[in-house]
Amino acid sequence: MVKFESLGLAIGGKVRKFMKKKIKYTDAPASISSSIKSSKVVEDFLPPPSKLVLKEDSSRITIVLSKKSISFFKEESKRSGVPYQTMIKRVLDLYTEHYTHK
Repeated sequence: MVKFESLGLAIGGKVRKFMKKKIKYTDAPASISSSIKSSKVVEDFLPPPSKLVLKEDSSRITIVLSKKSISFFKEESKRSGVPYQTMIKRVLDLYTEHYTHK
């Protein structure tokens, strides 16, 4: 049988020197116990994953942008981890929302 003495465990899990004494939660101070008893359950308010990202009605286009603009968004994309095309789309959407008269 191969033993891993440095970890304090043998294959088969018989020796576990690294495990500490089990915690008894009944030994908690009264203030914690009363807080838990008086707490209330909060209903889940988050939407299901399928509704987190709404599919927008969109169109694919070809657009010519300045090298300066593209470089800017690509650099920001590297820093934030957001695709640069998504960032450009968001800027255009914000502009549209701002100037759309409802």
